[in-house]
Amino acid sequence: MSNTIAVIPGDGIGPEIMTATLRVLDALDCGLSYDYVDAGMVALEKHGDLLPRATLDKIAEHKVALKGPLTTPIGGGFTSINVTLRRHFDLYANVRPATSFPGTKARYENIDIITVRENTEGAYLAEGQSVSEDGEIATSMVRVTRKGSARIVRYAFEMAVKKGRKKVTAVHKANIIKTASGMFLNVAREIAKEYPQIEFNEMIVDNTCMQLVMKPEQFDVIVTTNLFGDILSDLCAGLVGGLGLAPGDNIGEHAAIFEAVHGSAPDIAGKGIANPCALLLAAADMLDHLGMVEKGTRLRDAIRDTMANDHDHVTPDLGGRGNTQSFGEAIAKRVKG
Repeated sequence: MSNTIAVIPGDGIGPEIMTATLRVLDALDCGLSYDYVDAGMVALEKHGDLLPRATLDKIAEHKVALKGPLTTPIGGGFTSINVTLRRHFDLYANVRPATSFPGTKARYENIDIITVRENTEGAYLAEGQSVSEDGEIATSMVRVTRKGSARIVRYAFEMAVKKGRKKVTAVHKANIIKTASGMFLNVAREIAKEYPQIEFNEMIVDNTCMQLVMKPEQFDVIVTTNLFGDILSDLCAGLVGGLGLAPGDNIGEHAAIFEAVHGSAPDIAGKGIANPCALLLAAADMLDHLGMVEKGTRLRDAIRDTMANDHDHVTPDLGGRGNTQSFGEAIAKRVKG
């Protein structure tokens, strides 16, 4: 695997948090080189395209990308850049860890849940979209495949084994959506039998939402379909303090893109107060993926230590008196030690 990664700084606060993140990676002495590429509004202004071919080629070449938040213009027929990237590279697994950190205003402590979301099919394919001539009926088809279900469930179980996790919960709505959700659940049951060392549980999605709020400690790894995974992963982020602490990993057989899942926050862009933690945590996941697990762990520990003990340098959203740069520098200092 190449020691060069594609870097997409992104829009809005993206370049600021990316600068802080790369500063920390350099302090970790990861031996990585950065190939900067454009996407989003920056790319549209420079190249007339939200996602230039050259960017796709560089991601394909390096197989790993670190991505800041991107803006897809509203209206005008623009397709989501994130959806386009997932489909182009068949990034079928969207992995969203939600972990408690000190110093947040979260209502819970000791949360450690990973949501594994199918990333390429289901409701988000938006196939067969139509509106009746009288404008009264809108239709969109949901398609789930046995192959797609099998590979995401297997990914969740393999990840659970690799990370020493104890339990996988398959979330579904097979009681009502008997075909699409039913297929996913049946496949999950079949694959679970291959992993007797991992406890398997199944739960209807609406009950899952309630249980996450009432007893989140009962969850370890959640695996589910595209739409449910999108909703549940944000719910889990809310348990630990919000999207500012939410990394997202998009994994396929031939490429992987690691990102901050929050928006580009144009209202605070350029003010130097953006919290870089989501992108830093995505970078830690990227290091795990690249086989640098010890460095990934050191990075997460440094983030935690800084948030707990260095209020002068953390960003205002975490109750600190620092800025993006000082937060990054404080974490960089700790990873060196």
